[in-house]
Amino acid sequence: MDLVIALSPLLAVGFGGLMLMLAEAFGKPSEEGISKTTGDVVDAGAGRGAELGLGASVVLIAGAVMAVGVWIVGPETLEGVADVAPYLLIDRFSLFFTFVLCLGGAFTALLGGGYLPEHRIDRSEFFPLVLFSTFGAIALAMSGDLLSLFVGLETMSLGVYCLIGLRRGSARATEAALKYFLLGSFAAALTLFGAALLYGATGHTDLVGIGEAVATIGQPDSTVAAMPVLLALALTLAGLGFKVAAVPFHQWTPDAYEGAPTPATAFMAAVVKTAAFAILLRVLLVGFGEERLMSWGTGWPPVIATLAVLSMTVGNVVAGRQESVKRMLAYSSIAHAGVALVGVAATIRSTEDATASVLFYLLVYTVSTAGAFGALILCGSRGAEAVSYEDLAGIAKRHPAAALAFSLFLLSLAGFPPTAGFFGKLYVFQSAIDSELYVLVIIGLVNSLIGAYYYVRVMVYMYMREPVPGAPVAKPMSSGMVTSAIVLAALLVLGLGILPGVSLDMAIAAAARGG
Repeated sequence: MDLVIALSPLLAVGFGGLMLMLAEAFGKPSEEGISKTTGDVVDAGAGRGAELGLGASVVLIAGAVMAVGVWIVGPETLEGVADVAPYLLIDRFSLFFTFVLCLGGAFTALLGGGYLPEHRIDRSEFFPLVLFSTFGAIALAMSGDLLSLFVGLETMSLGVYCLIGLRRGSARATEAALKYFLLGSFAAALTLFGAALLYGATGHTDLVGIGEAVATIGQPDSTVAAMPVLLALALTLAGLGFKVAAVPFHQWTPDAYEGAPTPATAFMAAVVKTAAFAILLRVLLVGFGEERLMSWGTGWPPVIATLAVLSMTVGNVVAGRQESVKRMLAYSSIAHAGVALVGVAATIRSTEDATASVLFYLLVYTVSTAGAFGALILCGSRGAEAVSYEDLAGIAKRHPAAALAFSLFLLSLAGFPPTAGFFGKLYVFQSAIDSELYVLVIIGLVNSLIGAYYYVRVMVYMYMREPVPGAPVAKPMSSGMVTSAIVLAALLVLGLGILPGVSLDMAIAAAARGG
């Protein structure tokens, strides 16, 4: 029974996905799902986006609540947790990420429930795919073994490939899905090759066993060779670097974000990235946490720091040159991955504090990003979607509430106080200072200033520009589900910014259990 309680968040999301799929398949078809000419049922789920989206969001919120419940009970007090280890690790680290992932998935479901019917792409498979992909993301965050890592990674990814190509009649969506699938398959192969090398070199697939075997390198009785381990580390970093969209593994991001339906874009930016960082931290700190591999001279911290600098700089510079708001947010997500990587690099000296800063930053980023994409959805409607900066010109007069919400989330992403984004960046840079990574902090601050430019630019168009005569103008939509998601995200952005103490304490407790 204790094991069922410990696994309840994962089981709730998986079982909920199955029930939602059955509800979609056997539910009463709507009028939109029946052909007007023949009377045949075309799609039993078409036109039922609102109810399916509400059901998916309830399941995911229940998963988040269960994660909090297990946290309060204490996973270390539940018997049977060791029975699923090392394949699934039920600790405070994985519970923290489970909460964040379920929260991001719930935002996606709410946004999809309003967006898909409005834009006549009300494909019922969207919501079960969101649930099953979130299930894979949670399993990935819980993974303590290379086998469960790969299964969780692919379970999450396969659903996302389908979400990107949901708009079947769009050549851009098809291209984006195919590109992400091909590059994702290549990245998965790199990860798998790295896992095979690790198993061959150490004889273990569990991360703890790998870490212990790697620590024996150089000892007289050691049978572990250094070269296969270093090559496996490089392959693993490349594979997971693709999932977090770090430069130079970011090429898929702009096209996939732009071609996908906006709720699917929000899911990729929040859930997929967060799950990838969860397993990246676990792999580096447990599997490759040996002192020599965590040193600046012979380990992975300088590689992570280089990826952080490239991601922040390339992401921010290219984002400032975009005319599409979705592509701007795509490159912005690359820059935010770079900020999180600063925290990962800072684990070189202040492991727990730096890890906690990354966890808190990912929570803040998930909420802010979901809110930003929700506000972008609310600013447009079918045939008049908000895509470019010009589309948003004067939107503050036509829909002041949407403009205000969008501005709040943009300020949080830019790191302005008193929003949650300010404290997220503050804690990451503080952990880097504690680790004496001063150059990395300076580069991060400069990039934050660059990022503020293109975020404020959106606000300038919304409040200080008028539409060009004859140019397309975005017309705001009306959706209770999208509005609910935005209101919840706004409350969290302000709450985490004004009172960050509780969530930061939880991140610190999770970091203490994550290694």
